[in-house]
Formats: sequence, structure tokens, C-alpha cells
Amino acid sequence: MELPDTLPGKLYLLAYDPQRERLTGVRDLDFLLRAAALTELLRRGLLREDGRGPAAVGSEPAGLDPVLAELLRLIREERPRSWQSWVARRRARTARAVRDGLAAAGWIRVDEYRVLGLFPAARVTPRDPRVRKALVEAVAQALHGPLSRVDPGDAALVALADAAQLRTVLTWRQRREFRARIDKLAPAAGPLPGALRRAIRARNAAAAS
Repeated sequence: MELPDTLPGKLYLLAYDPQRERLTGVRDLDFLLRAAALTELLRRGLLREDGRGPAAVGSEPAGLDPVLAELLRLIREERPRSWQSWVARRRARTARAVRDGLAAAGWIRVDEYRVLGLFPAARVTPRDPRVRKALVEAVAQALHGPLSRVDPGDAALVALADAAQLRTVLTWRQRREFRARIDKLAPAAGPLPGALRRAIRARNAAAAS
């Protein structure tokens, strides 16, 4: 079965809760999707670690996913920042672009409406439940299958979902039960799981102060 070819697209679909028929973890979803986009660029060799943050490598390849291309251009144009800063910076734009890209490609349906007739909102529905099911099966394979046979992209997906505590991918019990396994998968995502955790903690601390 054909699946989205980027980590942000896969994680967006996995954030959908089929029982509640809505996205879950939305408070942290924009952080997660930005971290996933950075991970994707790093895995493709378009970014490298430069001290505490990313630096662009080479020229932008033709046909690069628009979400990844925009982020790569931002990193080229702006001053050097840490991975944590890039996870948090302009993250809402990335989340909206991921959603719109999935809708344009036919993976999801987006129905826009207004809460109380005033505040814009959107209801997201996957068009083919089998796609999300296949992604869930890939997560299960990463957790249970031979470590040497786990796809690096699936390993990175699990590590990022764990960092964001995305319960539609990993429940609290699974995160505890498979802690050692998840830690072995985490290097596939480079520095981004740690940066994602720090960015979310910083947001929470700022909100509490």
C-alpha cells in the first residue's frame, strides 16, 4: 500500500484517533511535525549537525516536498540556531502546510467551520483508514521485530512519537514497557527527540510562569 513519503505526513495521520474521530495531542502536534521535518532533512543528507544546530548541505533537490523545501530555505537564510529553536520557531506554519499537503494529495479530508460562529477550526478525516492501519503496523514491527530489520524511517518515527508522548502511537504503558527498545531506535532521529522534549518543556514552563 502506498504511504506518505515523509515523516511529518506519517505522524500527522498517526495523530488521528479513529475511536474519537479527531486528531489527538494537538497541543504538541506542531512541535512534533516541525521536529519530524528536521529529522527528514537530516536523514536525507540535506542538513548536517553544525555545533548545536543544523546547517544546510548542498543545493535543494528538484521535487523536494514543499514542507521540507520551505524549512530548508529558512535554515539557509536565517542566522544559526539550535535544534530546539528550530523545533519551536514558526512551527504553526509547518503544521498547516503538512495538513494542506495531505489534503491536496488526497490522504485526508478537511472540513473548515467556525466555533460559536466566530473562531475558525477544521475537522480532519483520513480518506482511507487502511493507510493509518499500515502505519500502526509499521510501528508494531519497529517495536517487536528484529532490530536489524527495522526501517530507519520507522525507527525515527517511533522515537519522535515517544518524545512528544503521542498516545495514538505509543500509550503510556507501551512507552514504559518498550523503553529499552525505543532508546535503541532513537539514534535514527539524531538530536531531534531530545530537542523536541526540550522545546515542549520550555513552552510548558513559559506558560506556567
